[in-house]
Amino acid sequence: MTYVVVENCIKCKYMDCVEVCPVDCFYEGENMLVIHPDECIDCGVCEPECPAEAIKPDTEPNLDPWLRLNADYSKTWPNVRTKREPAPDAKDYDGRAGKLAAFFSAKPGEGD
Repeated sequence: MTYVVVENCIKCKYMDCVEVCPVDCFYEGENMLVIHPDECIDCGVCEPECPAEAIKPDTEPNLDPWLRLNADYSKTWPNVRTKREPAPDAKDYDGRAGKLAAFFSAKPGEGD
């Protein structure tokens, strides 16, 4: 089992999760984070820290596309270990449907 970052992270990217991760398995895109599935130790401490509830265990149904997205982008985006402030409009995007098609960016983030 691993944890997976899902659609609601897009344009929210609160980053509370990176602060508690004991193995630094988060990678940063321009407007979302992903978890490297081979580095995640399945401890689960990140899941309750996410204000957007955008982190799920991969045992939940229908997460295969998100597991692939996390695996693919964690190979090219920079590692992030330090929490930064979210975008000022993050709350405006929390809970919106269709964020993958409308807002996802494949560009890397800043990283640490």
